[in-house]
Amino acid sequence: MNRFARFLPFLRWFPLSGETVRADFMAGITVALVLIPQSMAYAQLAGMPAYYGLYAAFLPVAVAVMWGSSHQLGTGPVAVVSLLTASSLAVFAAPGSPDFIALAIMLALLVGVIQLLLGVFKLGVIVNFLSHPVIVGFTNAAAIIIGLSQVSKLFGVPMGRSEHFINDIIGVFKQVGHTHLPTLAMGILAIALMWGVKRYRPKWPGVLIAVAVTTTLSWGLGFAQSLGGQVVGSIPQGLPSLALPALDMTKLGSLLSAALVISLVGFMEAISIAKALAAKTKQRLDPNQELIGQGLSNIIGSLTQAFPVSGSFSRSAVNMGAGARTGMSSVFTAIFVLITLLFLTPLLYHLPQAVLAAVIIMAVIGLVNVKAVIHAWHAQKHDGIAAGVTFAATLAFAPHLDNGIMIGAGLALVLYLLRTMKPRVAILGRFPDGTLRDIKVNPGLPTSEHIVAMRFDGQLYFANVAFFEDTVLEAVADHPKAKYLLIVGDGINQLDASGEEVVHHLVKRLRGIGVELVFSGLKKQVLDIMRSTHLFDLIGQRNLFPTEDKAITAIYERLGDEAAEDLFCPVRQTAQ
Repeated sequence: MNRFARFLPFLRWFPLSGETVRADFMAGITVALVLIPQSMAYAQLAGMPAYYGLYAAFLPVAVAVMWGSSHQLGTGPVAVVSLLTASSLAVFAAPGSPDFIALAIMLALLVGVIQLLLGVFKLGVIVNFLSHPVIVGFTNAAAIIIGLSQVSKLFGVPMGRSEHFINDIIGVFKQVGHTHLPTLAMGILAIALMWGVKRYRPKWPGVLIAVAVTTTLSWGLGFAQSLGGQVVGSIPQGLPSLALPALDMTKLGSLLSAALVISLVGFMEAISIAKALAAKTKQRLDPNQELIGQGLSNIIGSLTQAFPVSGSFSRSAVNMGAGARTGMSSVFTAIFVLITLLFLTPLLYHLPQAVLAAVIIMAVIGLVNVKAVIHAWHAQKHDGIAAGVTFAATLAFAPHLDNGIMIGAGLALVLYLLRTMKPRVAILGRFPDGTLRDIKVNPGLPTSEHIVAMRFDGQLYFANVAFFEDTVLEAVADHPKAKYLLIVGDGINQLDASGEEVVHHLVKRLRGIGVELVFSGLKKQVLDIMRSTHLFDLIGQRNLFPTEDKAITAIYERLGDEAAEDLFCPVRQTAQ
């Protein structure tokens, strides 16, 4: 079983007890009641006809959980990925057109292949290039854009599509005087119902109730025929056709960058949700296996007319809250969507478009999290800047959202390099308890005119070796009588070729002026590099020590009576 479970992870669910099956069945049906209207709304957000959301809510939901590692993660259409899909493809074709649909399906295939390859080659760590502050800034901006993009459907007025999203929104508000009041009433009613249910009956399916009530009203009032409102209309009954996506090689290169962004953002969203769930269920999570599951779900989805999908926080929370124990709950969800496609689509004919817009608006309100940006600023100023710039860039470049997140990711890396270019360096003095501490933080600590003790907190690599060299030479210049310079290297966890070269030259240069360079506390990986490059031999075993106290004791033995009365000496400290 274990051998097969490596390739078929869902085998780990079995055997299933009757109680587990009942719990998963109820959870699966509960999620389906939320997923069906949500998926249709997100399809429209992605620029697709509403019923394509049902296609994306069918097989991808089951495949993701069967080949993923999280039992409760609910996959399917989500707001941010849907918006990225629409913004990426709008430059190539009109939303809802046959060309646009074909490109969206092709994009799902590309996203799936990228995620699958990352998972197979265990490259899940690449998602770390999108730092949490960047994702926070992007998500906040995307939520605002998503919400504003639905305002035109609430008012029942057209919305233009140009290179500048802000101009399109301004155009919508200029048409407020032409608002279609029955459409606005339907949207407000749906929002009120969802808000009321969430406030007073949080365990009830608010989205389903809003959809059922407004669809019934639409049918009874003749919303489309008599009042001139827009409804979902006819939905093709039956399963989506099984076919290979049409590959447009002329647009492949342009779509690859969008596919990479969607792959990383989608996976970041999915793995964040899965980790939050795993913390509660104590389940072991494998990010690379999750990438495989998400990748296969998008690939299989592209074969069944689906656009890109990812993990959903709201539906995952509903899934776990409803008592899901294994991934069978998502399989039951997919089965219920299948039944809907086969038999229940006529019931959705009179569903108002404004209600789908209301569903999206209510869903993305929870994505706006200003506190997270403020928290990032308090944790690290550079992280706050990255979050703020990503937020502003995403809004400014809309509808080209990929530009915003790429700018944010690039800035985060630049700020990281700037941070590591000048790591913390401390000149150390002897504290009363015998330990060595930073004399800037603790002024007045005894130091030695014979030994300069310096702690370097950071890896020695190409970006900061010049700073390291300047700091060492400055310390030597400030202590002209010093014969030894001790580098307390407990914080040095990496040494690259540039770092090795600079240390090599420093050892020779300082010896030329009568100063010996001594190291303490170096980690194994640093010593291994020193050995392989012969830097170890140049420094000498006698100048490498496991701790700073052993290094200082050895140095004072070499200095002899010359420094016997030095307050920096650990022997004198012990005696006192």
